[in-house]
Order: sequence, then C-alpha cells, then structure tokens
Amino acid sequence: MTALVELMALSKHYLVRAGGLLRRDNLVLRAVDDVSLQIMRGETLGLVGESGCGKSTLGRLLIRLIEPTGGAILFGGEDITGLRGPALREKRRDMQIIFQDPYGALNPRMSVEDIVMEPLLIQGARADKATRARVGEMLERVGLSAHVGNRFPHEFSGGQRQRIGIARALALNPKFVICDEPVSALDVSVQAQIVNLLQDLQADLGLTYLFIAHDLGVVRHLADRVAVMYLGKIVELADKRDLYAAPLHPYTQALIAAVPAAHPSGRAQRRARRARLAGDIPSALHPPSGCRFHTRCPLALAICREVEPPAIEARPGHLVACHLVDRQPAPRAGREVLMERSEHGG
Repeated sequence: MTALVELMALSKHYLVRAGGLLRRDNLVLRAVDDVSLQIMRGETLGLVGESGCGKSTLGRLLIRLIEPTGGAILFGGEDITGLRGPALREKRRDMQIIFQDPYGALNPRMSVEDIVMEPLLIQGARADKATRARVGEMLERVGLSAHVGNRFPHEFSGGQRQRIGIARALALNPKFVICDEPVSALDVSVQAQIVNLLQDLQADLGLTYLFIAHDLGVVRHLADRVAVMYLGKIVELADKRDLYAAPLHPYTQALIAAVPAAHPSGRAQRRARRARLAGDIPSALHPPSGCRFHTRCPLALAICREVEPPAIEARPGHLVACHLVDRQPAPRAGREVLMERSEHGG
C-alpha cells in the first residue's frame, strides 16, 4: 500500500495572552506537537484519545481548514502545506470532512438540495439540471430520497442530518474524508447505521478515511490501524488487531480497559481496575516535562519525568513512545507483572 496522506513533524501552536491589567505573559498552547504519520490509500486510520488531546485540530490541519505552525502535509506525494487561493480550492475537491454535530453543521436557512449543491457551486458547477441530478444521486446513495431536496434541516432526525452531511462531503468525489466524531452525537442504534453506511461508501467509492473518535468500540469495528493521541502527541500506532490484543503504552491500556464489555471476566475486571487513570489530562499550556503521560501513569519511572520518549518500532508496524517498552517486543506476562506491582505499590 502507498501513502495518500503523510504528515511530517506537523504542529499547531496557539499564542495565548495571560495575566492581569499590568501583566501580559504570552503562553503557547501546543494543540498538536510534532506529529508524523502516514494514512494509506483505501484504509481507515482511527485516531483516538480523550477530549482536548488535539484530535479534531489535527483533522482540520490535514485539509488546511487551519494553518499549521510547523511541519509539512503531503497529499498524493505533493506538499500542500503552502497552497493558497485557487490552488488550495482545487485540491479540496479531493479532501472533505464530515463534522461531529449534525445539528450545527447544516445551515438551517438552506434547503437540503442547496446544502449538498454548495460544494459543487464553489468548484465552478452551475445550478442546472445535471447538478441537481447529482445532488439527488448523492442523497439516494446515503439512504435518503432524492425528493427531500426542498426540505430543511429542522425537518430531519439527527441520523438523517448526518446522512445529509455525508452526502455534502461526497458530492465532489473526494479521495480522502475526515470523519470528525461523526456518530458521537447520535443514539447507539443510529450510530451503527451511520458506521455501516460509511463502510459501504468506502467499499463502493474507494475512499480513504481518518476516523476521529473517543469511542474505542466504534473504532475497533471500523478502523484498519489505530493511532492513540495524548496531549498533542501520538503515543502509539499499530494495526487494529495488534493494538487491541496487546497494547504497549499504559495510556492505550487504560483506554482499552475502559471499554465496556458485555460479559467481562474476572481477569478483565482486574485489568480494568489496574489500568484506571487518575486525574485529568494536563493543560496543553503547561504540558509536563519528559513523557507527557507520566503524571497519570501508574508505571512512571524517574526517566519518564525528565526525558521525552522517542517513538520506536517495538514490533513490526507497531510504534510506541514509552520508556517502559524496549526495542524488542515486551512479554505480556512481564507487562502484567508491572501492572500488578503498580497496583500494590511495588
């Protein structure tokens, strides 16, 4: 497989003014900090992490909705980091986004037909019979009727609105779609319908997805590989099966242990208790020194507080940034012993 999207040391920092009337200190909020990864053609890369870790910011950087502070974005081998004006507009035919909120993402004053047609008009199409036929085709492809085009968003349920948002994102036949928590605001039964729709569309249209979510259960069903993000950095990246079967980073272990199980075994319950996180995610304005996770990690060593761990390939295709992981695969029994020691203060 070849990479469709490649990030090279991508960062997004915000300058924040702080202090009182007589004090003006400039603080730097590191929303995304030195992220490098590849998204392969035709795959779904899941991006998971707690709220506020920088997932949505990274997604918006990829399609240039916001400008990066540093690094590079390659799309199909072309550096698009510096594109502006018409060149960027043309490139956006190939890159689209499905937003999280199906209620806030649609203009309530526009009809469904106008909403789905808007990206086509921006790219130079005319509001003629052929364009309206294209809109009707997209509405039917996402499971709606072509005859709903004259209706308005308030007349639809949340799941139907999200289908309209998907139709709008796919109207230009993009190659790459960012799904920014597209099911988190929906009922569970509707979530399954939207996930299945996204999978069908990917198979039919050859799409590449970045699927952003905090629900690891949904990501497990949809993704091919999973990247785990913590406080602006990727801490683990692996094939889905490898990551869920044997996570290496303590943060990933805690996230997976927190996924509800229908019939949890006693062993699984003990693992969940041992991997439970304490405290809140630190502020990106004042990230911890060394490993950013060390303030919540039950296994933290002295080096974790002082030195930022590099990302290493602990297993083929399995990257992790953690001082506890050697360059050789860590025996699972050894990891469990470490967790037991942390539970008992050993």
